[in-house]
Amino acid sequence: MGKKSRVKARTVEAPEGTLGTEGSVGPRQPCPCGSGRRYKACHGSAAGAPPATRPFEGLPGECDLVAVREFVPAATAPLMLKGSDRTVLLCSLLPGAAPGLVRADGAIWLGLQVQHSYGDPSRDLAAVLNKALDAEPGTLVGLTESPGDGPRLQDLISNTSLDVTVHEGFDYWLADLEDTDGSMAAALEQANGAAAPTARLDGVEGAYWTAIGSREYLRWVMPEDENRLLDALARLHVAGRDNLVEGARLIGMFRAHGLLVPVWDLPVGTGAAPLAAPAAAFAELLTATLADGSALTTEERAARSGLANRQLTIR
Repeated sequence: MGKKSRVKARTVEAPEGTLGTEGSVGPRQPCPCGSGRRYKACHGSAAGAPPATRPFEGLPGECDLVAVREFVPAATAPLMLKGSDRTVLLCSLLPGAAPGLVRADGAIWLGLQVQHSYGDPSRDLAAVLNKALDAEPGTLVGLTESPGDGPRLQDLISNTSLDVTVHEGFDYWLADLEDTDGSMAAALEQANGAAAPTARLDGVEGAYWTAIGSREYLRWVMPEDENRLLDALARLHVAGRDNLVEGARLIGMFRAHGLLVPVWDLPVGTGAAPLAAPAAAFAELLTATLADGSALTTEERAARSGLANRQLTIR
């Protein structure tokens, strides 16, 4: 009895440089969006377009924007619009996780921590902002579908710096408002109860102390190239110069919006203020170490591997 043929069925794809039968881009062709990926791995995938690698790149305070979006409970920063004197306030979180609202005085508040995600939070923010510019005072503004290829926040604001204010809670929600039925007060109490104490370190960008339960941590968003940053942190670890303050430990890092966020476990009772000077000194040391292009030693390679294995991507 002869063996049956075991030829695997294969799908036929359009050749490189040709279009599919319905005029679509061939699956192996570069995606028209400019991502550099093949179409089948980008907009042609079942999941649609991948998230923007660094959505806030080019904006002032990119590291702070990532921090405020991902782990700072209550913070605000004013934005300046190109060609307009309209008041716009960027907020970590708005009541009900609303994407935006127009206050009674016409001021626009934009929320960073929202429930929708269409792949590029900068483009989402710009879409909400444009809707808010045409909305009536007292209106909540949101998105129900992808903004497509519309403008990004980088296209709409003229800030040269980002002045972040970290609040102890969300009392700023009720600024200049009358809570006649008490509904806002109830939302405020719930939000304040869930907010971990947080403070921004003076003198460095993107570094935030926080207390979670009985533990204290420093989470520091860093803009450097990931590979170079891992090399530098490994060198400093082996040299015993990565602890910031006595008793602190670099315990790992996570990745958010294309940037690495190293995390230090701190001795209980450290607080934010005593970290400012050591963090500034560490930033200078890190800059100098980043310039070292020599090959890592065996011990440094092992330290780098350990750091890389303690990474978690959250966005």
